[in-house]
Amino acid sequence: MTESLPSDVAEVLDALLDDDDPVHLALRAQVPQLRVSGRCTCGCGTAYFELNTVAVQPAPSGPSTVVAADAQIYTENGDCPGEVLVFAQDGYLSWLEVCSWSDETEVTLALAQRTLRR
Repeated sequence: MTESLPSDVAEVLDALLDDDDPVHLALRAQVPQLRVSGRCTCGCGTAYFELNTVAVQPAPSGPSTVVAADAQIYTENGDCPGEVLVFAQDGYLSWLEVCSWSDETEVTLALAQRTLRR
């Protein structure tokens, strides 16, 4: 079952997709039509998207899967245990992935949100 776009996903997309990049602007225009079709079961916050591609234009990111935006995730003490990435496939938002580089620190979308607010 598809759910509406949760606020944590919307906030991270807003922080990662800046207003100065034409690809990011085109991807931002897709967000109102975006829905979460699933989430990773480990609790990291990774979200998979469903998008009505008839209602939006593709971003000029190319005919393949690309990392459209990314940011490193930092803890309160300045460690960098992972990153958050936005993927586009054929110009359409596809998924938001939270990646961990460490087994010592739990890397989540909530931690990414706190990092991106700084």
